[in-house]
Amino acid sequence: MEKRELRVIGTDKTFFTKITNTISKLFIPTKLGFNTLLISMKRNNMLKSFENYMNVNEKDETSKKDNLFNKYEETYALYLEAIDKYVMDSIYKKVRNGSATEFEKNALASYYEVTHLKETEYLEYKYKKQKYLINLDYEAIQSLDNEKQKNRYNNFFGSKMETLYKGLLKHYSIQLADSLVIKDKAKIYDKIFNTLEEYITDILPIKMETDKNDIYKTIIEEYDKFDRFTVGKLDQKEYIEKKMILLGISRQLFTHSLPLIVAEQCYIKLLKDTRSLIVDTRVIKKRLLAYEMLIELIEDYNVRLLSTKIYWDKPSIREDYKEFWSKYREIEEVKKQDEKEGIKQKEILFICYDMKKLNESKKDYSKIIRFYKDKLVLLGVIRKFKDQYKSIGTYTKEKDSENVKQEKEIV
Repeated sequence: MEKRELRVIGTDKTFFTKITNTISKLFIPTKLGFNTLLISMKRNNMLKSFENYMNVNEKDETSKKDNLFNKYEETYALYLEAIDKYVMDSIYKKVRNGSATEFEKNALASYYEVTHLKETEYLEYKYKKQKYLINLDYEAIQSLDNEKQKNRYNNFFGSKMETLYKGLLKHYSIQLADSLVIKDKAKIYDKIFNTLEEYITDILPIKMETDKNDIYKTIIEEYDKFDRFTVGKLDQKEYIEKKMILLGISRQLFTHSLPLIVAEQCYIKLLKDTRSLIVDTRVIKKRLLAYEMLIELIEDYNVRLLSTKIYWDKPSIREDYKEFWSKYREIEEVKKQDEKEGIKQKEILFICYDMKKLNESKKDYSKIIRFYKDKLVLLGVIRKFKDQYKSIGTYTKEKDSENVKQEKEIV
Protein backbone atom coordinates (compact mmCIF):
# COMPACT_ATOMS: atom_id res chain seq x y z
CA MET A 1 0.00 0.00 0.00
CA GLU A 2 2.95 2.31 0.63
CA LYS A 3 3.97 2.01 -3.02
CA ARG A 4 0.50 2.99 -4.27
CA GLU A 5 -1.02 6.46 -4.34
CA LEU A 6 -4.35 7.04 -2.67
CA ARG A 7 -6.93 8.23 -5.19
CA VAL A 8 -10.25 9.91 -4.35
CA ILE A 9 -12.99 8.82 -6.75
CA GLY A 10 -16.01 11.11 -7.17
CA THR A 11 -19.38 9.55 -6.45
CA ASP A 12 -20.64 10.63 -9.88
CA LYS A 13 -17.94 8.75 -11.75
CA THR A 14 -18.45 5.19 -10.58
CA PHE A 15 -19.79 2.60 -12.99
CA PHE A 16 -22.95 1.85 -11.02
CA THR A 17 -23.73 5.54 -10.51
CA LYS A 18 -23.42 6.19 -14.27
CA ILE A 19 -25.82 3.34 -15.02
CA THR A 20 -28.30 4.62 -12.45
CA ASN A 21 -28.18 8.18 -13.84
CA THR A 22 -28.66 6.93 -17.41
CA ILE A 23 -31.70 4.85 -16.49
CA SER A 24 -33.17 7.76 -14.53
CA LYS A 25 -32.80 10.09 -17.51
CA LEU A 26 -34.47 7.60 -19.84
CA PHE A 27 -37.62 7.46 -17.75
CA ILE A 28 -37.86 11.21 -17.16
CA PRO A 29 -40.05 12.64 -19.97
CA THR A 30 -37.59 15.17 -21.32
CA LYS A 31 -36.26 15.89 -24.80
CA LEU A 32 -33.42 13.40 -24.25
CA GLY A 33 -35.52 10.90 -22.36
CA PHE A 34 -37.56 7.81 -23.06
CA ASN A 35 -40.07 9.57 -25.35
CA THR A 36 -37.29 10.79 -27.64
CA LEU A 37 -35.84 7.30 -27.83
CA LEU A 38 -39.28 5.93 -28.70
CA ILE A 39 -39.79 8.58 -31.40
CA SER A 40 -36.39 7.73 -32.90
CA MET A 41 -37.28 4.03 -33.11
CA LYS A 42 -40.70 4.70 -34.65
CA ARG A 43 -39.21 7.23 -37.05
CA ASN A 44 -36.61 4.77 -38.35
CA ASN A 45 -39.27 2.09 -38.88
CA MET A 46 -41.48 4.57 -40.70
CA LEU A 47 -38.66 5.86 -42.94
CA LYS A 48 -37.70 2.32 -43.86
CA SER A 49 -41.30 1.51 -44.82
CA PHE A 50 -41.62 4.78 -46.73
CA GLU A 51 -38.45 4.12 -48.74
CA ASN A 52 -39.53 0.56 -49.51
CA TYR A 53 -42.86 1.81 -50.79
CA MET A 54 -41.36 4.65 -52.85
CA ASN A 55 -38.75 2.37 -54.42
CA VAL A 56 -41.27 -0.25 -55.51
CA ASN A 57 -40.99 -1.17 -59.16
CA GLU A 58 -43.91 -0.26 -61.42
CA LYS A 59 -43.84 -3.77 -62.86
CA ASP A 60 -44.37 -5.36 -59.43
CA GLU A 61 -47.70 -6.91 -58.58
CA THR A 62 -50.45 -4.72 -57.21
CA SER A 63 -50.71 -6.86 -54.08
CA LYS A 64 -47.05 -6.19 -53.27
CA LYS A 65 -47.53 -2.43 -53.67
CA ASP A 66 -50.62 -2.56 -51.46
CA ASN A 67 -48.78 -4.50 -48.76
CA LEU A 68 -45.88 -2.02 -48.76
CA PHE A 69 -48.29 0.90 -48.62
CA ASN A 70 -50.25 -0.62 -45.73
CA LYS A 71 -47.00 -1.26 -43.86
CA TYR A 72 -45.98 2.36 -44.40
CA GLU A 73 -49.36 3.65 -43.21
CA GLU A 74 -49.14 1.47 -40.09
CA THR A 75 -45.64 2.61 -39.14
CA TYR A 76 -46.58 6.22 -39.93
CA ALA A 77 -49.52 6.07 -37.50
CA LEU A 78 -47.31 4.63 -34.74
CA TYR A 79 -44.72 7.34 -35.41
CA LEU A 80 -47.30 10.11 -35.01
CA GLU A 81 -48.60 8.53 -31.80
CA ALA A 82 -45.08 8.60 -30.35
CA ILE A 83 -44.70 12.34 -31.11
CA ASP A 84 -48.16 13.04 -29.72
CA LYS A 85 -47.21 11.22 -26.51
CA TYR A 86 -44.04 13.30 -26.27
CA VAL A 87 -46.07 16.51 -26.45
CA MET A 88 -48.42 15.47 -23.66
CA ASP A 89 -45.88 13.71 -21.42
CA SER A 90 -42.99 16.11 -21.76
CA ILE A 91 -43.93 19.55 -23.04
CA TYR A 92 -47.24 19.71 -21.17
CA LYS A 93 -45.56 18.82 -17.85
CA LYS A 94 -42.82 21.39 -18.39
CA VAL A 95 -45.34 24.14 -19.12
CA ARG A 96 -47.41 23.15 -16.10
CA ASN A 97 -44.32 23.14 -13.85
CA GLY A 98 -43.10 26.48 -15.22
CA SER A 99 -39.84 25.05 -16.55
CA ALA A 100 -40.68 25.19 -20.27
CA THR A 101 -38.73 27.22 -22.80
CA GLU A 102 -40.42 29.81 -25.04
CA PHE A 103 -40.30 27.32 -27.93
CA GLU A 104 -42.06 24.67 -25.83
CA LYS A 105 -44.72 27.14 -24.68
CA ASN A 106 -45.46 28.14 -28.27
CA ALA A 107 -45.47 24.48 -29.33
CA LEU A 108 -48.11 23.61 -26.74
CA ALA A 109 -50.20 26.68 -27.64
CA SER A 110 -50.14 25.61 -31.30
CA TYR A 111 -51.06 22.07 -30.27
CA TYR A 112 -54.23 23.23 -28.49
CA GLU A 113 -55.06 25.55 -31.37
CA VAL A 114 -55.07 22.53 -33.68
CA THR A 115 -56.95 20.15 -31.36
CA HIS A 116 -59.62 22.84 -30.87
CA LEU A 117 -60.74 22.15 -34.48
CA LYS A 118 -61.62 18.52 -33.76
CA GLU A 119 -65.23 19.15 -32.74
CA THR A 120 -66.16 21.55 -35.54
CA GLU A 121 -63.82 20.85 -38.51
CA TYR A 122 -62.64 17.26 -38.25
CA LEU A 123 -61.03 17.02 -41.71
CA GLU A 124 -59.12 20.26 -41.19
CA TYR A 125 -58.09 18.99 -37.74
CA LYS A 126 -56.87 15.70 -39.21
CA TYR A 127 -54.56 17.37 -41.72
CA LYS A 128 -53.34 20.12 -39.40
CA LYS A 129 -52.63 17.69 -36.54
CA GLN A 130 -50.36 15.64 -38.79
CA LYS A 131 -48.67 18.80 -40.09
CA TYR A 132 -48.03 19.98 -36.55
CA LEU A 133 -46.54 16.70 -35.30
CA ILE A 134 -44.30 16.19 -38.33
CA ASN A 135 -43.09 19.81 -38.17
CA LEU A 136 -42.21 19.36 -34.50
CA ASP A 137 -40.01 16.35 -35.24
CA TYR A 138 -38.55 18.06 -38.31
CA GLU A 139 -37.34 20.94 -36.10
CA ALA A 140 -35.68 18.43 -33.76
CA ILE A 141 -33.91 16.64 -36.63
CA GLN A 142 -32.60 19.91 -38.07
CA SER A 143 -30.73 20.53 -34.80
CA LEU A 144 -28.74 17.29 -35.28
CA ASP A 145 -25.33 17.09 -36.95
CA ASN A 146 -26.23 13.95 -38.90
CA GLU A 147 -26.56 15.09 -42.55
CA LYS A 148 -27.46 11.60 -43.75
CA GLN A 149 -30.38 11.45 -41.32
CA LYS A 150 -31.50 14.94 -42.36
CA ASN A 151 -31.49 14.09 -46.07
CA ARG A 152 -33.29 10.83 -45.44
CA TYR A 153 -36.00 12.55 -43.42
CA ASN A 154 -36.34 15.48 -45.85
CA ASN A 155 -37.42 13.13 -48.64
CA PHE A 156 -40.26 11.85 -46.49
CA PHE A 157 -41.05 15.30 -45.09
CA GLY A 158 -41.45 16.95 -48.51
CA SER A 159 -43.57 14.12 -49.89
CA LYS A 160 -45.89 13.83 -46.90
CA MET A 161 -46.29 17.56 -46.43
CA GLU A 162 -47.25 17.97 -50.08
CA THR A 163 -49.99 15.37 -49.59
CA LEU A 164 -51.28 17.10 -46.44
CA TYR A 165 -51.35 20.54 -48.06
CA LYS A 166 -53.18 19.15 -51.08
CA GLY A 167 -55.71 17.59 -48.73
CA LEU A 168 -56.26 20.91 -46.98
CA LEU A 169 -56.72 22.79 -50.27
CA LYS A 170 -59.25 20.21 -51.49
CA HIS A 171 -61.15 20.57 -48.23
CA TYR A 172 -61.22 24.37 -48.49
CA SER A 173 -62.28 24.15 -52.15
CA ILE A 174 -65.32 22.05 -51.20
CA GLN A 175 -66.16 24.48 -48.39
CA LEU A 176 -65.96 27.45 -50.78
CA ALA A 177 -68.28 25.74 -53.26
CA ASP A 178 -70.82 24.89 -50.54
CA SER A 179 -70.72 28.21 -48.69
CA LEU A 180 -73.35 30.84 -49.49
CA VAL A 181 -72.52 33.37 -46.77
CA ILE A 182 -70.12 36.15 -47.87
CA LYS A 183 -68.40 36.35 -44.46
CA ASP A 184 -67.74 32.61 -44.47
CA LYS A 185 -66.34 32.82 -47.99
CA ALA A 186 -63.96 35.61 -46.95
CA LYS A 187 -62.56 33.35 -44.20
CA ILE A 188 -62.13 30.46 -46.64
CA TYR A 189 -60.30 32.73 -49.11
CA ASP A 190 -57.89 33.67 -46.33
CA LYS A 191 -57.36 30.00 -45.44
CA ILE A 192 -56.60 29.13 -49.07
CA PHE A 193 -54.07 31.94 -49.50
CA ASN A 194 -52.46 31.26 -46.09
CA THR A 195 -52.12 27.55 -46.93
CA LEU A 196 -50.52 28.36 -50.29
CA GLU A 197 -48.12 30.80 -48.65
CA GLU A 198 -47.14 28.28 -45.95
CA TYR A 199 -46.41 25.63 -48.55
CA ILE A 200 -44.35 27.90 -50.81
CA THR A 201 -42.44 29.40 -47.87
CA ASP A 202 -41.78 26.29 -45.76
CA ILE A 203 -42.15 23.21 -47.96
CA LEU A 204 -41.32 24.20 -51.53
CA PRO A 205 -37.63 25.05 -50.78
CA ILE A 206 -37.19 21.54 -49.34
CA LYS A 207 -38.93 19.98 -52.35
CA MET A 208 -36.71 21.97 -54.70
CA GLU A 209 -33.56 20.78 -52.88
CA THR A 210 -34.57 17.12 -53.20
CA ASP A 211 -35.80 17.53 -56.80
CA LYS A 212 -33.67 15.50 -59.20
CA ASN A 213 -35.84 15.82 -62.32
CA ASP A 214 -36.12 19.63 -62.60
CA ILE A 215 -39.86 19.47 -61.90
CA TYR A 216 -39.86 22.96 -60.39
CA LYS A 217 -37.76 24.57 -63.10
CA THR A 218 -40.78 26.32 -64.63
CA ILE A 219 -41.72 28.17 -61.44
CA ILE A 220 -38.27 29.48 -60.46
CA GLU A 221 -38.96 32.94 -61.88
CA GLU A 222 -42.30 33.28 -60.08
CA TYR A 223 -40.81 31.88 -56.88
CA ASP A 224 -38.16 34.62 -56.99
CA LYS A 225 -40.94 37.21 -57.41
CA PHE A 226 -42.74 35.82 -54.38
CA ASP A 227 -39.53 35.88 -52.35
CA ARG A 228 -39.58 39.69 -52.51
CA PHE A 229 -42.73 39.78 -50.40
CA THR A 230 -41.44 37.61 -47.55
CA VAL A 231 -39.47 40.42 -45.89
CA GLY A 232 -40.78 43.65 -44.38
CA LYS A 233 -44.23 45.10 -43.90
CA LEU A 234 -46.51 45.03 -46.94
CA ASP A 235 -49.05 47.64 -47.98
CA GLN A 236 -52.43 46.66 -49.43
CA LYS A 237 -51.21 46.72 -53.03
CA GLU A 238 -48.22 44.47 -52.26
CA TYR A 239 -50.46 42.15 -50.25
CA ILE A 240 -52.77 41.67 -53.26
CA GLU A 241 -49.78 41.23 -55.59
CA LYS A 242 -48.37 38.52 -53.33
CA LYS A 243 -51.69 36.66 -53.52
CA MET A 244 -51.66 37.00 -57.31
CA ILE A 245 -48.23 35.34 -57.47
CA LEU A 246 -49.39 32.60 -55.09
CA LEU A 247 -52.32 31.84 -57.39
CA GLY A 248 -50.01 31.78 -60.41
CA ILE A 249 -47.72 29.22 -58.78
CA SER A 250 -50.69 27.19 -57.56
CA ARG A 251 -51.87 26.66 -61.15
CA GLN A 252 -48.75 24.55 -61.68
CA LEU A 253 -48.40 22.89 -58.26
CA PHE A 254 -52.01 22.28 -57.24
CA THR A 255 -53.96 21.87 -60.48
CA HIS A 256 -56.24 19.18 -59.04
CA SER A 257 -56.20 20.13 -55.37
CA LEU A 258 -57.28 23.69 -56.17
CA PRO A 259 -59.76 23.19 -59.05
CA LEU A 260 -60.05 25.75 -61.80
CA ILE A 261 -63.48 26.90 -60.63
CA VAL A 262 -62.06 27.69 -57.16
CA ALA A 263 -58.96 29.39 -58.58
CA GLU A 264 -61.32 31.45 -60.77
CA GLN A 265 -63.24 32.65 -57.70
CA CYS A 266 -59.94 33.57 -56.04
CA TYR A 267 -58.92 35.61 -59.09
CA ILE A 268 -62.30 37.38 -59.14
CA LYS A 269 -61.85 38.21 -55.44
CA LEU A 270 -58.43 39.77 -56.16
CA LEU A 271 -59.85 41.72 -59.11
CA LYS A 272 -62.56 43.18 -56.86
CA ASP A 273 -60.03 44.08 -54.18
CA THR A 274 -57.75 45.80 -56.73
CA ARG A 275 -60.58 47.80 -58.28
CA SER A 276 -61.64 48.96 -54.81
CA LEU A 277 -58.04 49.90 -54.04
CA ILE A 278 -57.83 52.08 -57.17
CA VAL A 279 -61.10 53.86 -56.39
CA ASP A 280 -60.31 54.41 -52.68
CA THR A 281 -56.68 55.52 -53.09
CA ARG A 282 -56.18 59.28 -53.14
CA VAL A 283 -52.42 59.26 -53.69
CA ILE A 284 -51.85 59.45 -57.46
CA LYS A 285 -48.62 57.43 -57.46
CA LYS A 286 -50.16 54.61 -55.42
CA ARG A 287 -53.24 54.60 -57.64
CA LEU A 288 -51.04 54.29 -60.73
CA LEU A 289 -49.16 51.34 -59.21
CA ALA A 290 -52.45 49.66 -58.30
CA TYR A 291 -53.70 50.19 -61.87
CA GLU A 292 -50.55 48.62 -63.35
CA MET A 293 -51.07 45.62 -61.08
CA LEU A 294 -54.72 45.40 -62.16
CA ILE A 295 -53.67 45.17 -65.83
CA GLU A 296 -51.25 42.35 -64.91
CA LEU A 297 -53.96 40.63 -62.88
CA ILE A 298 -56.49 40.83 -65.75
CA GLU A 299 -53.91 39.24 -68.06
CA ASP A 300 -53.16 36.48 -65.55
CA TYR A 301 -56.85 35.75 -65.04
CA ASN A 302 -57.80 35.72 -68.72
CA VAL A 303 -54.67 34.18 -70.23
CA ARG A 304 -53.37 31.83 -67.57
CA LEU A 305 -56.72 30.61 -66.23
CA LEU A 306 -59.64 31.19 -68.60
CA SER A 307 -57.65 30.01 -71.63
CA THR A 308 -57.53 26.54 -70.02
CA LYS A 309 -61.23 26.50 -69.16
CA ILE A 310 -63.23 23.80 -70.95
CA TYR A 311 -66.73 24.00 -69.46
CA TRP A 312 -68.59 27.32 -69.59
CA ASP A 313 -71.90 28.14 -67.92
CA LYS A 314 -73.26 29.95 -70.97
CA PRO A 315 -72.27 29.51 -74.65
CA SER A 316 -72.54 33.31 -75.14
CA ILE A 317 -69.82 33.92 -72.50
CA ARG A 318 -67.60 31.34 -74.19
CA GLU A 319 -68.07 33.00 -77.59
CA ASP A 320 -67.34 36.39 -76.03
CA TYR A 321 -64.09 35.05 -74.58
CA LYS A 322 -63.11 33.45 -77.91
CA GLU A 323 -63.41 36.88 -79.53
CA PHE A 324 -61.22 38.36 -76.78
CA TRP A 325 -58.65 35.57 -77.18
CA SER A 326 -58.46 36.12 -80.94
CA LYS A 327 -57.74 39.85 -80.43
CA TYR A 328 -55.18 39.05 -77.77
CA ARG A 329 -53.28 36.74 -80.12
CA GLU A 330 -53.28 39.41 -82.83
CA ILE A 331 -51.87 41.96 -80.38
CA GLU A 332 -49.13 39.50 -79.38
CA GLU A 333 -48.04 39.44 -83.02
CA VAL A 334 -48.07 43.26 -83.12
CA LYS A 335 -45.97 43.32 -79.96
CA LYS A 336 -43.25 41.29 -81.68
CA GLN A 337 -42.93 44.02 -84.32
CA ASP A 338 -43.54 47.07 -82.11
CA GLU A 339 -43.41 46.37 -78.38
CA LYS A 340 -44.63 49.81 -77.29
CA GLU A 341 -47.64 49.70 -79.61
CA GLY A 342 -48.39 46.11 -78.56
CA ILE A 343 -48.42 47.05 -74.85
CA LYS A 344 -50.75 49.98 -75.57
CA GLN A 345 -53.20 47.86 -77.57
CA LYS A 346 -53.15 45.16 -74.91
CA GLU A 347 -53.98 47.72 -72.21
CA ILE A 348 -56.91 49.03 -74.30
CA LEU A 349 -58.18 45.48 -74.87
CA PHE A 350 -58.05 44.62 -71.16
CA ILE A 351 -59.80 47.85 -70.10
CA CYS A 352 -62.59 47.49 -72.66
CA TYR A 353 -63.13 43.80 -71.91
CA ASP A 354 -63.23 44.34 -68.14
CA MET A 355 -65.47 47.42 -68.49
CA LYS A 356 -67.92 45.40 -70.59
CA LYS A 357 -68.17 42.75 -67.86
CA LEU A 358 -68.70 45.40 -65.18
CA ASN A 359 -71.46 47.09 -67.22
CA GLU A 360 -73.29 43.76 -67.42
CA SER A 361 -73.07 43.29 -63.65
CA LYS A 362 -75.96 44.13 -61.32
CA LYS A 363 -73.58 45.75 -58.84
CA ASP A 364 -72.62 49.40 -59.00
CA TYR A 365 -69.16 49.75 -60.58
CA SER A 366 -69.67 53.33 -61.79
CA LYS A 367 -66.55 54.68 -60.04
CA ILE A 368 -64.10 52.22 -61.60
CA ILE A 369 -65.88 52.52 -64.97
CA ARG A 370 -65.37 56.30 -64.81
CA PHE A 371 -61.69 55.66 -64.07
CA TYR A 372 -61.46 53.28 -67.06
CA LYS A 373 -63.03 55.89 -69.35
CA ASP A 374 -60.49 58.49 -68.23
CA LYS A 375 -57.73 56.02 -69.10
CA LEU A 376 -59.23 55.41 -72.55
CA VAL A 377 -59.27 59.17 -73.11
CA LEU A 378 -55.55 59.34 -72.29
CA LEU A 379 -54.90 56.41 -74.63
CA GLY A 380 -56.70 58.24 -77.45
CA VAL A 381 -59.52 55.72 -77.81
CA ILE A 382 -62.38 58.07 -76.91
CA ARG A 383 -62.82 61.82 -76.59
CA LYS A 384 -64.18 63.72 -73.65
CA PHE A 385 -66.81 66.38 -74.40
CA LYS A 386 -67.83 69.14 -72.01
CA ASP A 387 -71.47 69.16 -70.91
CA GLN A 388 -72.82 72.34 -72.64
CA TYR A 389 -76.51 71.47 -72.63
CA LYS A 390 -78.91 74.38 -71.98
CA SER A 391 -82.66 74.10 -71.50
CA ILE A 392 -84.70 76.04 -74.08
CA GLY A 393 -88.40 76.86 -73.82
CA THR A 394 -91.06 76.46 -71.19
CA TYR A 395 -92.48 73.03 -70.41
CA THR A 396 -96.00 72.45 -69.08
CA LYS A 397 -98.15 69.45 -68.33
CA GLU A 398 -100.71 70.33 -70.98
CA LYS A 399 -101.49 67.43 -73.25
CA ASP A 400 -102.95 69.23 -76.25
CA SER A 401 -101.46 68.27 -79.58
CA GLU A 402 -99.97 71.69 -80.26
CA ASN A 403 -97.87 71.68 -77.08
CA VAL A 404 -96.76 68.15 -77.71
CA LYS A 405 -95.73 69.14 -81.22
CA GLN A 406 -93.78 72.12 -79.90
CA GLU A 407 -92.00 69.95 -77.31
CA LYS A 408 -90.99 67.46 -79.98
CA GLU A 409 -89.59 70.27 -82.12
CA ILE A 410 -87.59 71.59 -79.18
CA VAL A 411 -86.23 68.11 -78.45
